[in-house]
Amino acid sequence: MVKPPSGHHPLPVNVQAALMRARDIPLHFYRYLQYRIGRDYHWVYRLRMDDETLSGVVHDPATTIDVLYLDGAPAGFFELKRESDEVVDLAYFGLMKHAHGRGIGRWFLRQAIDSAWALGPERVTVNTCTLDHKAALPLYQKMGFNPIGQTETFIHPMTDADHLRLARLD
Repeated sequence: MVKPPSGHHPLPVNVQAALMRARDIPLHFYRYLQYRIGRDYHWVYRLRMDDETLSGVVHDPATTIDVLYLDGAPAGFFELKRESDEVVDLAYFGLMKHAHGRGIGRWFLRQAIDSAWALGPERVTVNTCTLDHKAALPLYQKMGFNPIGQTETFIHPMTDADHLRLARLD
């Protein structure tokens, strides 16, 4: 995306939502968000990081994390990473299952995009894949992102041992 999108995407009527920047997010809460939102899409990379490595990533001054709450409960998050003065990457964006179908996806993505542009880049990037929600790519394109490349990757699903290690963390 090389320019901010035009138009407005309001929050649907009768939706009680709050969007809060998570400064110095506790690692257990970050892992909870990653697991609850990304488990069906194989978001495993960050879940496998040890505390020191994960803290270095999420507490990096170039990273911001905003958490969406619906009716007082966590319902999604987005993570922005300033790659350089010119580029801000929408590193993670997603909703929990209980937030699907409520008409907030477009509004929530617009909040993420507006937050990225507020950092003053020349372009905003996002990566998606065929493992993401089926609506992800069409929504990104409707909001103004243009595909520029394609790569192959391999997933390594979480094992029982991975899940047990995660459960034992604070």
